[in-house]
Amino acid sequence: MGGGHRLDGEAMTATIGFLGVGRMGGPMAGRLLDAGHRLVIHDVSEAAMAALQARGATPAASPVEVADAASIVFASLPTPAIVREAALGERGIGRGAALRLFVDLSTSGPAAAAAIAEGLGERGVSALDAPVSGGVAGAAKGTLAVMVSGPRTAYEEVEPLLAVLGRLFFLGEKPGLGQTVKLANNLLSATAIAITSEAMAMGVKAGVDPSVMLDVLNASSGRNTATADKFPRCVVPRRFDFGFAAGLQFKDVRLCLDEAEALGVPMVVGAAVRQILSITCNRFGPDSDCTEIAKVIESWANCQIGGESSHEQ
Repeated sequence: MGGGHRLDGEAMTATIGFLGVGRMGGPMAGRLLDAGHRLVIHDVSEAAMAALQARGATPAASPVEVADAASIVFASLPTPAIVREAALGERGIGRGAALRLFVDLSTSGPAAAAAIAEGLGERGVSALDAPVSGGVAGAAKGTLAVMVSGPRTAYEEVEPLLAVLGRLFFLGEKPGLGQTVKLANNLLSATAIAITSEAMAMGVKAGVDPSVMLDVLNASSGRNTATADKFPRCVVPRRFDFGFAAGLQFKDVRLCLDEAEALGVPMVVGAAVRQILSITCNRFGPDSDCTEIAKVIESWANCQIGGESSHEQ
C-alpha cells in the first residue's frame, strides 16, 4: 500500500471517497462526479449529501465505510481535530479495508498533516496535504489553487484527479508544506480585509465616496484582494456575504501564528489581525461573514463604509 501509479483507463473511473461535502467539499465532489468518477460520500449533515446523492453519489454512514469502498479518499473538513478524527479515529478511514491514499483538502495546519501522515503511514496508507484556495466559486469552476505536499509517487497517482479541481502546486515531500503555504495565504487574505477596513473608514469619515475610493485604490499600489473584490461586492453594498465564516478565518490565522511561533518567526501584524478576528467572532458570532471585520472598524470609527449612509454618524 501507499505507493502509486498515475491513474489511467479503468482506474480513472474508479470509486473515489469524499468526506465533507459542504460549502467547499460539495462543489469539489461535484466536479469529480462530472468527470465521470463514482463517489462514496460522508458528511455529518444528510442535507449536505442530498444534492450529490441525487446525482449518483453513494452515501456512507461513517469515514471507515467510505474507506471500505474507496482506495482513494479526499476530505474537506472544517477543523484540525475533525480531520484527525476522520483519519485516525475509531471509525476513521485508517481502518478502512480498501484505503491506500488519503488527500486532505482542508486547512488543518502542518502539525495535523504530519500526525496524519505518520498515523496512516503506520497502516500502509500514503497521505497528501492539499489545501485549496479560491473559495466556493473556484471550487465550482475548477479554478482553485491546490497546494500539495507528501510522497511524490502518491501525488503523481492522484494528479489527474486534483487537476479537475484547479491549478496544482507541488511543494515537496515533507508533510505539511502545503498547509504552511495555505496558512500564509489565509493570513494575507485576512490582513487585507482588516487593513482595507481601516483605510476605507478613514476615507469615508473624511468625506470620500467609498466606491470612488476603491476605484482609486484599485488603480494604485494599495490594490489587494479586499479592495478588488470583497469590498465592492460585499461591504459597500452591505451584503457581507463573501461566503467564508469569520470563525474559520480566525482558526486559520490562529493556526498560522502557532506555526510561526514554533518556527521562531515573529508575526506582529498577524497577531493584530488575529485579535481583530477574535473581536469580530465575539461580536457577530463565528458563523458571521469574514467581511464583517469591517463592521468592527466602523463601530470604532463611528462611520459606515457604503450603504445609504457612508459618512460620519
